[in-house]
Amino acid sequence: MIGRRLAVGVFVIWGVTTLMFVLIRVAPGDPATTLLGPDATPEQIEALTERLGLSGNIVEQYLAYLRQLATLDFGDSFRTGQPAIALVSSRLPETLQLTLGATVIAAAVGLTLSLLAARRPDGAIDRVVSTISILFQGMPTFWVGIMLILIFALVLRVTPSSGAGTPAHLILPAITLALPFTAIIARISRATLTEAMREPYVQTARAKGLSRGEALRNHAFRNAMGPVVTIVGLQVGALVGGAVVVENVFAWPGLGTLIVDSVASRDYTVVQAAVFVIALFVLALNLVADIVNALLDPRIRVEANA
Repeated sequence: MIGRRLAVGVFVIWGVTTLMFVLIRVAPGDPATTLLGPDATPEQIEALTERLGLSGNIVEQYLAYLRQLATLDFGDSFRTGQPAIALVSSRLPETLQLTLGATVIAAAVGLTLSLLAARRPDGAIDRVVSTISILFQGMPTFWVGIMLILIFALVLRVTPSSGAGTPAHLILPAITLALPFTAIIARISRATLTEAMREPYVQTARAKGLSRGEALRNHAFRNAMGPVVTIVGLQVGALVGGAVVVENVFAWPGLGTLIVDSVASRDYTVVQAAVFVIALFVLALNLVADIVNALLDPRIRVEANA
């Protein structure tokens, strides 16, 4: 199973990085002109284009890019002159910190809401949880971030409005990033828990005298977590993409702000390195989710070995 996943992952990374290579080169704008400014002469632009390795045709550039991809050497940043992969690596811990914080919040709140809702399906609490989930998933991330800044940073003055460096700086961006994820976890886990409660082994446990809450926590919960783990693995990768918006709202110094700045300045090498790292990170998360899912559900191990 793992070998097949890795083979598919290599193909996915190649496809994603190739698509990004094409997109940033067909986008309007020229790195040499952006760096030199509108007053640059054609000779200066041509010389800088040559130095940046952009003078060849698209096929030559792509072949050079594949060689860089194979050696993890994406070249130097057009703006700073530093190795592109070093710039990405320096910003990656901040993005991982934000993603981890959002995941912990989403998992804790989402699973708690689902347990409350699954105790009495179609009851008052279940309807409240469903409404909250719809609201969380429907609110635009950038608007949520701005509202949280206005309320907690400007009016109440209990958290910083932007930047990084202390745990307090992480609170607002992590909550902003976590809200849609919380809704997804709550909805999926509520559905799987409700279905698990109808299984014969749970009904047997109830017949032996366990309360609905005890049967839910001790029997249904673990067996219902397989689909939730899969969704979490997929959505954590999506969180990295959502972090682009959140990081720019809160001036969080992670990959999101680096990518936006690099796209604006046509810094191809940094964009390519960042996309590669994100694709690799998402692939690793999906692989971990598959392994955890197999540990939770022995039937998956049997099917994989069949």
